[in-house]
Amino acid sequence: MKASSVLFVAAFAVGSGHVGAFTVPRPAGEWPAAGGAIASIRFSPEIEHGANAGLAGAAKLLDPVKEAFPGVSYADIFQMASARAIELAGGPKIGVKYGRVDATDAKQCSPEGNLPDAEAGPDGKYGGSPPMEDTTPNGHLRKVFYRMGLNDEEIVALSGAHTFGRAYKDRSGLGAEKTKFTDGSKQMRSDGKEAKYTAGGSSWTEKWLIFDNSYFTTIPDPNADPELLKLSTDKTVFGDDGFKVFAEKFRDSQDDFFESYAKAHKKLSELGSKFEPTDGITLESNAIEDPLEMKTRVYQD
Repeated sequence: MKASSVLFVAAFAVGSGHVGAFTVPRPAGEWPAAGGAIASIRFSPEIEHGANAGLAGAAKLLDPVKEAFPGVSYADIFQMASARAIELAGGPKIGVKYGRVDATDAKQCSPEGNLPDAEAGPDGKYGGSPPMEDTTPNGHLRKVFYRMGLNDEEIVALSGAHTFGRAYKDRSGLGAEKTKFTDGSKQMRSDGKEAKYTAGGSSWTEKWLIFDNSYFTTIPDPNADPELLKLSTDKTVFGDDGFKVFAEKFRDSQDDFFESYAKAHKKLSELGSKFEPTDGITLESNAIEDPLEMKTRVYQD
């Protein structure tokens, strides 16, 4: 697998890890109707939802991992990939719990419209379904996240994941075809090596392959490069009084951001999931080598 494909997998991993968890319609409920990280994104029509545009091809890149480790569920692979991608990009280590049970068919897919909208639609509303609709970005974010039992600190922390990756105009309708930061020009990885990647899309930060707190230093900066994304749901983390206290905290301290992000990511990754055994499986640090890391290393060699 080419290095650019490895980056594609990493971007998909973070995106699918969040997307799958965001399908939770409420913090509690019968599995699999509660949604969440159950790998239903593998099936149509969920993989064809507008918010999942571009993920179908990337999902297939993780099939070799499933083939190598058939006993690991797709849901676990997606969440493991998400956590490892963030850590390998310089972000915090996330204590993922494993043992998720996969959705088995399209009947277990979540309905469209549960994901947050970055911008308002033609009717001036954010949100794809009535329970999540609001005329303001901050109100909309709260309706999306509060229904899952997440609070303002967790909303802001998870928003900080935009420090990593890009938005594509032909998929989400947001951003440019490419910018000075995504046109194939030099980008460095967190390990200090130059990254190879396919040009295209718009990033929120200049060094979009490194997971740090630069999202929180860039969004409020009036002198930030205009080619960087600043969407309405980004701006509101500094414009809303309840969000602002955490956005400023994460701007001033990357350690604080990493601590809050790791907790919020783990919580999101477990919502709606069914674990076997019931308490899940936790891998002791360094005791068992991460299968995805082994597979990724093979791809890069």
